[in-house]
This record gives sequence, C-alpha cells and structure tokens, in this order.
Amino acid sequence: MYSTCYSDIASAQWWLKNELTPSTLSYPQQLEEMQWFIDAAKPYQGLQIRVVSERIATHQYEATVLAKAFYEITGIHVVHELTGEDDVIKKLSAQIMTGQNLYDAYVNDSDLIGTHFRSGNVVALSDFIQNQGKSVTLPSLDLADFIGLQFTTAPDGKLYQLPDQQFANLYWYRHDWFSNVQFRTEFKRLYGYELGVPQNWQAYEDIAEFFSVHVRRIDGRKVYGHMDYAKTDPSLGWRMSDAWLSMAGVGDKGLPNGLPVDEWGIRVEQCKPVGASVSRGGALNGPAAVYAIDKYVDWLNRFAPTESKQLNFTQAGEWPGKGVIAQQIFWYTAFVADLSQPGLPVVNSDGTPKWRVAPSPVGKYWQSGMKSGYQDTGAWTLLNNTPIDRQKAAWLYAQFVVSKTVSLKKTLVGLTPIRRSDIDSEAMTQQAPYLGGLVEFYRSRGRDVWTPTGTNVPDYPHLANYWWRHISQIVEGKITTQHGLDAFAADVDKHLLALSQHPHPCSPKLNPEKSADYWLAQPGAPKNKITSAEKGRTLPYQEAINVWR
Repeated sequence: MYSTCYSDIASAQWWLKNELTPSTLSYPQQLEEMQWFIDAAKPYQGLQIRVVSERIATHQYEATVLAKAFYEITGIHVVHELTGEDDVIKKLSAQIMTGQNLYDAYVNDSDLIGTHFRSGNVVALSDFIQNQGKSVTLPSLDLADFIGLQFTTAPDGKLYQLPDQQFANLYWYRHDWFSNVQFRTEFKRLYGYELGVPQNWQAYEDIAEFFSVHVRRIDGRKVYGHMDYAKTDPSLGWRMSDAWLSMAGVGDKGLPNGLPVDEWGIRVEQCKPVGASVSRGGALNGPAAVYAIDKYVDWLNRFAPTESKQLNFTQAGEWPGKGVIAQQIFWYTAFVADLSQPGLPVVNSDGTPKWRVAPSPVGKYWQSGMKSGYQDTGAWTLLNNTPIDRQKAAWLYAQFVVSKTVSLKKTLVGLTPIRRSDIDSEAMTQQAPYLGGLVEFYRSRGRDVWTPTGTNVPDYPHLANYWWRHISQIVEGKITTQHGLDAFAADVDKHLLALSQHPHPCSPKLNPEKSADYWLAQPGAPKNKITSAEKGRTLPYQEAINVWR
C-alpha cells in the first residue's frame, strides 16, 4: 500500500557517515549514487515489497540494517524475510505454480540457472534493464565489476540473476598443527613425504589417518583427521552436488562446468540434456562416481567424529571451531566470520587464525582444465508474474544492496564478496591476515574455476532432492554404492524424459541406450575405472595457494 513518506539526501548522508563506510567510492560519488536512488524511487514511495533469502550473515545484515537504510533513503519499505535455503526454493516454486505474487524478489542460488532460463518464468535481467527496467537501473551498477556474472548467464547469452553474495568450498586445515615439527617428522617417517596441503585424495586420506590414528590426542583432547556430515536431510544433497563429484573428476574438462558431461554426471548436446546414466552417455553411475562416493563413506566411517552421521550442514559447520578437527576437504567459506571470533580455540590471541584455507585436493579421475570445486552464488531473481511496479521497486532494493556505496561494507560484514573493486580494495588488504587465505583466493583465478551448478541441470528444485535420498541409502549401508548410483541415474533420466515434453529449444532429449562399454570407450566422461594406486602429494601452504594464481 502507498502512504505519504518522503526521503531526502539528509537521510543518505547520515547512513553514509554512520554505517556505509568504507566504500570504494569517494564520499561525493556515494552521495551521487544515493541521490539517484532517491529520484528513481519517487514513483514507488510508500510501497511495501517483500523479498526472501537464505539465512546467512550477509542476508542478516541486509534484512536488519540495509533494508532500514533503503527505506529511510528511498521511502520504499522492504520486508526482507530470512529462511532456509531449501525453503527459498519451495517458495519460489510455489509462486511459479500458483501464479500468486508471494514475493517481489528472491535471492536464490545460481544453481537454478539451468531451470530459470528454460522455464520462461524468470525475468531476463539483461532485457529488463534495456527496456521496462531502464529508468530504475543504476547508471553506476557496473556489471563488469561483478565476479559471478558467468554463473548467472544462460546459453542464450542473457543475464537472469544479479549476484548478491558468493562463497566457496575450499580445503580447511589447522596450519599450526601442520607446522608442528614433531608432527612433521613423524608424518614423514610414516608416509615418506612432507606433511602439507594435500594435492590429491590419497594425501588427504594419509593426513586424515595420521591425525585420527597416530596423533589421536592434542593437549589432552581427542582429535580427528577429517570432518564431514551425513544426516538424512536435504543438506546432504548439497554436500554431494556442491560439488563432490567434480573434485573426484567425474565430469569433463570445461569452465564454468564440464562439457559435454558436467559435475552432476549429466551429458548435454547443444544445450539439450541427453542423459545421466552411463548407458546414455552420462557419468552419474560410472566408475569415477562410484570411487567418489566410496571415498566419502570410507572417510566418514574411519576418520570423522562419530556424531558426523547425525549432523546436517549447519551443525557440522560449528565443529572446526571446537579445535579438534585437523582438516576438512572442502569447507564453506560462509563460515569464515564464525571461525574468526576472538576466544575460539582456533584463533590466536592477536585475532589471526590458527587455520588456513587452500585449494581442495582432487581425486584420481580429475584432469587439468576441469572445475576444481564449488562456489555458491546467491543472486537476485525476479519472476515474470510479479506486477511491474513491484518488480521495479524490488530491483531498486536489489541494486542498493550490491551498489558500490554499500557492497564493500557488506563484504566486510559477511565475507561473501561479489565485486572485483571490493576484493582489490585496501580495506580487504588490511583484513587479509585475519581471514586465513580468503582474500588470496578471491584475488586469484580460483574465483573462476570454483563454480556453481551449471546450465546442464534443467530442473534443480526436483533433481536436487534425488541426491540426498539416494546417497543416504548408501551411507546407511542399505544398498551398495553401485546399485545406489544406478537407481539415482535412472531416476534422473526418468525426470529428464518427462521434461523433454516442454517446448523449449534446450529441453532434454534422451540419448538411446547403448552398452556401457560403448560409452566408456569414448574420449572423456564417462571414464573407465582406474585401478592403479595414487602416491600422496602435498605442497607447503604458500606454494599451494600459488596454484590459484
């Protein structure tokens, strides 16, 4: 509803001086941006809009601080709701299915890009900013400054989502323990090479065994060489799809996702998904995928805390901060702020971390040129069934929280950077020693080879559920890995077949089935079983992060 509510530059000045600092813009440039928002928002003053995002620190800051700032500066009231990631997708799907305008904008993962561009339900932002949204598109938005646009651009060349926050899955380890002379000497004696940042899965396994079996206790506390989670829960699916199989080497070379076979094991031909099963040219139930899941279950059983099987994503994220975990093969950097709190066993008295992040080790099927891991890109998404005035008002809010006036401060709060200018700023240089390698990652090409789920996945909301339902059966020992992945791949193929009825140029079109031997004999994925053993390889920390450069 509309009411008489007026904003002026005085409100903006207060926010710039008291909250929205530092910024990569000068104070006059910030004032210029804020004056533009004030002027562009005048037709929508008094309008109340609703947006929804997942519950992480960055969005908490938006909901509690930036929404208030936006209202006082523009006169547009924003109800910014926070909920679980799975619930965001449910709400978005409900709006599409019912046609009711439940929310005016969504921050949802770019993992849905394959769904969005095929569905016809999502606003193509690149069209919007040239046409209906031109009058409400910030002149200084500077799309080229965003680091994640390749993840939110579809095969048709159009931008469907605007990045709001990004965080990566990286290798996490106790740098202080790895630097301990006694541990280093003993590891070299047992394994024949240096204790350092693992470059392959065999080294990760050796280090996990070393701390769990040989070290066992540090400062009187039982320690673990590995950390993971496996509760039968949707977040188990994220653990696998984000993107365990890519690190093992299941898919093909190619960035941001493997082509023709991606990290979900789905093969595409000319943008059309043609199958996930090996019999259709996919790799979801191939030898590399079996290897990947076998390692996941084996390490969970042998080296992780016994509680791990009953933990979900959020609960497991707290464990490294307890000071009893030696390493985690990939750890969500969304937890950097939580693990940097003074007084934690993993933080030094001067505020610097005892831990570091580095490139994750890769499995024996991985080859240079493949994606190296997962990066989450939460991005603003508008739906076509939202009334145009509400679309425009929501678009103003979306741009406000990613504007150069706001984005650096938001990055320092949530540590989920989206702009090159923020990453390269002096403020981030000053913070780097306290963030354990996060800044080094985002200043490197690693930000381009750690990538989200790609456009091969044509219906993320439905297909994502198959992951946790099938993998949980394997973890619980109810079915063998091969049989579990066979059933999983068959379910994906069935859903692709159903989607093939949709009239879109990139709708699935299943390949006819052929023998596994036929496909395994072709170049690339699916890949034949590798029976040879690996030799563990490690690098010193500084050399390991140089790999990013």
